[in-house]
Amino acid sequence: MDKHIVFLGLGSNLGNRHENIQKAIEHLKDKIIIEKISSIIETQPYGFVDQPKFLNCVLKGTTMLLPFELLEFVLEIENKMGRKRIFKWGPRNIDIDILFYDDCVINTENLKIPHPELHKRLFVLEPLCEIEKDFVHPVLKKSVYELYTQLISSRKE
Repeated sequence: MDKHIVFLGLGSNLGNRHENIQKAIEHLKDKIIIEKISSIIETQPYGFVDQPKFLNCVLKGTTMLLPFELLEFVLEIENKMGRKRIFKWGPRNIDIDILFYDDCVINTENLKIPHPELHKRLFVLEPLCEIEKDFVHPVLKKSVYELYTQLISSRKE
């Protein structure tokens, strides 16, 4: 079986945020060999802003899971950790997003890879740049660093 390179975004804004991220990373190690983990950064909420600040990080790893198996695995971890999906962009004790899976492009109702919003989110691009700035977005054909600098400059205008 082949190993696949994956990038996952982790976030938490409820409970002990740092501990939640560490627990999620430990669970992920069951089926992912983690190669790099970014620094954990504190960020403002995205979308629905009337909620506590988030802690976010990004990790790079390899897995033998196929894309839909990976989705099932991360949802299982979120459920195990007590994630409640009350409304989109609402508060959560843990959020695990699949950002990239090799250079695959998947667009189904339940799974979209690359993550469709990642190029608009500093809280994803900043930690992603820290661990793999030269990775090229398979749809936008720009490196993570290019997407990051583009987003920064668009916010200054």
